[in-house]
Amino acid sequence: MTVIDISPSVMQLLLAFIVVAPLLGAVAALLPAPPGLKGKNPDQAVLRHGVTVTGAVLIAAIVLAAGFDHGHPATMQATTDISWIPALDVRIHLGIDGISLPLLLLTALLTFLCALYSYFKPPAGPSPKAFTALVLVLESGTLATFAVLDLLLFFLAFEMVLIPMYFLIARWGGDQRQSAAWKFILYTLLGSVVMLLGLLLIGLKSGTFDMVALATDNGRGLTASVQVIAVLAIGVGLAVKTPMWPLHSWLPAAHTAAPTVGSVLLAGVLLKMGTYGFVRILLPIAPDGMRTFAPYLAAFAVVGIVHGSLACLALARTGAKGDLKRLIAYSSVGHMGFVLLGIATMTPTGVNGALFANIAHGLITGLLFFLAGAVKDRYGTADLDTLAGATGAALYGRAPRLGALLAFAAVASLGLPGLAGFWGEMLTLFGAYSPAEGLSRPAFRTFMAIGAFGTLLTAAYMLIVVRRVCMGEHTPHSQLSPDTRPPQPTDGPRPSAAAGSPPQLADIQAYEAATWTPLAALTVLAGLWPAVLLGLTDPAVQKLLAGGKS
Repeated sequence: MTVIDISPSVMQLLLAFIVVAPLLGAVAALLPAPPGLKGKNPDQAVLRHGVTVTGAVLIAAIVLAAGFDHGHPATMQATTDISWIPALDVRIHLGIDGISLPLLLLTALLTFLCALYSYFKPPAGPSPKAFTALVLVLESGTLATFAVLDLLLFFLAFEMVLIPMYFLIARWGGDQRQSAAWKFILYTLLGSVVMLLGLLLIGLKSGTFDMVALATDNGRGLTASVQVIAVLAIGVGLAVKTPMWPLHSWLPAAHTAAPTVGSVLLAGVLLKMGTYGFVRILLPIAPDGMRTFAPYLAAFAVVGIVHGSLACLALARTGAKGDLKRLIAYSSVGHMGFVLLGIATMTPTGVNGALFANIAHGLITGLLFFLAGAVKDRYGTADLDTLAGATGAALYGRAPRLGALLAFAAVASLGLPGLAGFWGEMLTLFGAYSPAEGLSRPAFRTFMAIGAFGTLLTAAYMLIVVRRVCMGEHTPHSQLSPDTRPPQPTDGPRPSAAAGSPPQLADIQAYEAATWTPLAALTVLAGLWPAVLLGLTDPAVQKLLAGGKS
């Protein structure tokens, strides 16, 4: 069952185009522009080039999704399988199924929205040429991660995104960007070295690096000890990228320092690469090793849920000088904890919940980081105490549409029923109530209870943020100290106001509405119609957990 009938050869070309086009676009961005395309502003021309390339990739991804056979989402489609390094049996093997297609679409959408946002609001920093090229290389690496079906190609694509993100943080970031960028690259590179050893161990012991063949074998060609070692090694590299507590400490610094589009791509796309690796590689290829480590993975996941929520509560309290972007980063630690808990259950319900939470987190947290960047641009700061010091008016009184959208994103993040954040968390907790055979039910039900408590903490800190940022502190404006008195607006006109009343801010601009509306609309759509996503992932997950048998 397809929306439009597309031949297999065209589907192959579409997938290859989606992976390769951003890379070619990055090279073209660095070349001198033809005279006719330079226009009056070469910087705007190269940013427009980024919008064009990412837009073409998004259109190709939508056409690919339309041609995807939704009646057989467990079958690999649009496959290309070409020998690349015969001596190692490494192949250029591409393909998508119901697990990878949503992530491919999410990546293409978020990257296009980031390019569009950057065109209208260019990042403060060095050459836009380099910025556009780095974003395109990052998109290519991420799309390749979700499309390749060879372990060594997966590793190459997984590593391809590190350098672009390092430079996006180090050159276009804010305060303390150098230390944040170094922390990001060191953590992820060290994790990747260990992961490579695990991937090589699987390939050499099984005789192939083909992920489809390994998933079909379902670990029968690997001894239990090899599986345990492989899961430990690969799991560490994936856990750093996810990030899993206690390997998460690079994330808040990276998000706080990164430019707005860097934060959106980091949260919305890069974190998904780690959890995707758990589902695509470890669950089907080393099931015995995963069963050994599943209780520990679940324990770390729920600690991350509670730790991330408590850190957010600490940042949100009055007088803590908490940073809004840092708070959203810590919330990601908690949300990705739910994804890891669902994977650790090793059940179709839990894994489907994890995949749904992955997509929901990309939409909602991507929107939150866009909004946090817009608030910081207008106020000149993301300090919560400063944002709250607005005579009870704050965003609702100064930029009501922006305040309303921030409140919407916050309640979506806390898992309000009817929005995308609800289903992933609920299915994950259901999966933990009845984990896979061989896993301790009492232990996982304890983890479920801790995770449920984490949802209450999430609601607490998100509502505090909405109250403080959108409504402000109930302190007379004249009594605010200079440190907490709201600054003059830095974005938009400054209309006249009565003495003592807070100055108005520019509300949502047309380009911001164009960028943020798709994310808000998809958050509602996924919340009201979860079957669209679950109908894709469930058959593929069932087949994956059954060892390649439908």
